[in-house]
Amino acid sequence: MQSVQVIAITFSLSILIAIVDLIRRGRLKEQYSLLWLASSGVLLFLSIWRGLLDKMAQLVGVAYPPSLLFLIAFIFLLLIVLHFSVIISSLSEKNKKLAQEIGLLKALIEKKRFDAERSDD
Repeated sequence: MQSVQVIAITFSLSILIAIVDLIRRGRLKEQYSLLWLASSGVLLFLSIWRGLLDKMAQLVGVAYPPSLLFLIAFIFLLLIVLHFSVIISSLSEKNKKLAQEIGLLKALIEKKRFDAERSDD
């Protein structure tokens, strides 16, 4: 086993353990963890099974198979960033609508208060 493979296995396993721990502690929701679990699982699988990584690198035309492993990791990270960008965009839109509703409710409360004060006089 080459040192690059040992580093890749250690790194992939560390990420997988960290993700499971974050889920267990409730710091990472299950719905957001699916891409993380999938990416660390694929990286761990490819790190352990070096023959598959070599065949995939040969098919794609990558001269150094571990660099394909990092390319796959980079692609998964791009997917995760895209996923979170979609979620953030949705939450931003919901936040904007809530702020507008709160503004309308405040205006309504102020109008009712003003009307009540004026009718008391």
